[in-house]
Amino acid sequence: MTSHPRATQPKYQRIAEDLKRDIDSGRYRPGDRLPGENDLMVTYGVARMTARQALGVLQTEGIAEARKGVGVFVREFRPIRRRGIQRLSGRTWGSGTSVWSADIAARDLTVDQLTVDEREAPEQIAAVLGLKPGEPACVRSRRFVLDGKPVLLSESYLPAALVAGSRITDPDTGPGGTYARLAELGHKPVHFQEHIRSRMPAGDEAERLALAPGTPVFLVHRTAFAEDGQAVEFNAMVLDSSSYILEYDFDA
Repeated sequence: MTSHPRATQPKYQRIAEDLKRDIDSGRYRPGDRLPGENDLMVTYGVARMTARQALGVLQTEGIAEARKGVGVFVREFRPIRRRGIQRLSGRTWGSGTSVWSADIAARDLTVDQLTVDEREAPEQIAAVLGLKPGEPACVRSRRFVLDGKPVLLSESYLPAALVAGSRITDPDTGPGGTYARLAELGHKPVHFQEHIRSRMPAGDEAERLALAPGTPVFLVHRTAFAEDGQAVEFNAMVLDSSSYILEYDFDA
């Protein structure tokens, strides 16, 4: 006779499964405080480290979040539905609307870290943009914060000679953003290509995105092409995977 898989699990995993089952059943709802270490020690007759590991499982999986000095709470998940096709439509930025409008509706979005400078692009990005050795790129680096939580790091590269003297070199690019300004310069983006993969974050990425331990990130590399086929922008983005649903809606 084979033993039940639960019987061979470490105690902390069994406790974590019980808590997840209680969350799924609605006993604990988003925003509710979960039983603390002391409560779990009494209920399950385990050591503090075991109780702590159980709560850590839920935090690592993005189900719960710790609030310093208060406890561990069921995470309120309001995903960003990143509509990969609609957000890049010319009808969006061409009308002076941010590409984010397709994703977040009326939620509170801010950019709390922003730099714009000229520097040499990494070799692979320079090759995509057709830059010669030593030819600078205009680089726009930003951190986006939604409802008080960092969700995206973005570093956008454009040929410096192409955008010189335009609002693209200013912190505020104006209505419609970079793509609307490129259109005004005669380099309207008409085709986009995105490559997406997932990995664990680098140390600085985890810190800047305030990621819970064990949370992976999405890497999105987007290239924008003008009508003549020239690549006019390369955007390297790092997304908090626990905050996003990647959505693609298109006709057959």
